[in-house]
Amino acid sequence: VQLQASGGGLVQAGGSLRLSCAASGRTIRTYVMGWFRQAPGKEREFVAAMNWSGGSTFYADSVKGRFTIPRDNAKNTVYLQMNSLKPEDTAVYYCAADARAYFGGSVYYSSDKYEYWGQGTQVTVSS
Repeated sequence: VQLQASGGGLVQAGGSLRLSCAASGRTIRTYVMGWFRQAPGKEREFVAAMNWSGGSTFYADSVKGRFTIPRDNAKNTVYLQMNSLKPEDTAVYYCAADARAYFGGSVYYSSDKYEYWGQGTQVTVSS
């Protein structure tokens, strides 16, 4: 599976951005698609994920109510819609995929459970 992330940029606090993650190389209809982020000096952290086959979505507490993870089946693409952005959302954002990250109605939040990764895209939120 190859993942191509795009859509980062500079935005003012309170603004919105939409990141895209296009998947190719293999069907991902049974995969979990996730978004992670890493700020300078911090560890990579879970942001959001979607179980593609069932459509269930999962969010970190820090982004609940502000971020969503829609998808486009025809384009094999998952998005991260980010609204009401805050300066603390500034980070490099990564999309990830794994065929075994869904279990018992939830998903793994640890980045080491995801096999495939896209390149990062920088999101900078100014105050």
